[in-house]
Amino acid sequence: MSIRRTTKAARGAVAMASAVGLALVVAGCGGGGGTKGTDGDKPPARSTAPKGSGPGSPAADSDKVIGEMKGPDGVVVTLHSVVRDSGGFVTVNGTVANHGNRAFNAIDWRSNETELRSRSSISGATLVDKAGKKRYLVLRDTNGECLCTTGLSGLMPGASRPIFAQFPAPPAKVTQVDFQLPTMPPASVQITD
Repeated sequence: MSIRRTTKAARGAVAMASAVGLALVVAGCGGGGGTKGTDGDKPPARSTAPKGSGPGSPAADSDKVIGEMKGPDGVVVTLHSVVRDSGGFVTVNGTVANHGNRAFNAIDWRSNETELRSRSSISGATLVDKAGKKRYLVLRDTNGECLCTTGLSGLMPGASRPIFAQFPAPPAKVTQVDFQLPTMPPASVQITD
């Protein structure tokens, strides 16, 4: 066998091994074409909603009502809990319901930031400590997205959806705050531990 044929055969073997190796790497990194229904196979959600607070699922303590805000066009926000956790955050959970006669989009409830990807979120929500004269804004993740409900659009008449927003915690002595959303009257609520 000549050196030329041996070199051609060796190149062919290397090319075949490279192709097989590449195919295995691509298959291993996959991303999968279909969803098997497990959490590991689903794409990551844009909202950092607490577990079980997707569209159609009830908000935490949804039977408990600690505050209510009635806005234009029949939109009602019912607050269920305002909880301080040990990590230095306060999480507000509630439900938005559309009692009007047209679809609701939360575009007016977002903050004025230009980096936000979701045009319909409750990123404009605030907690106000009137006694301490401080306003707390919704927290952001490392990508600049709000730690709040996003994608809040197309809420049809008669429908409701759980909402949440996470804020930095006021000092421990502060137990009473106002929860505010643009276009809605404030609701005075008690922070629980």
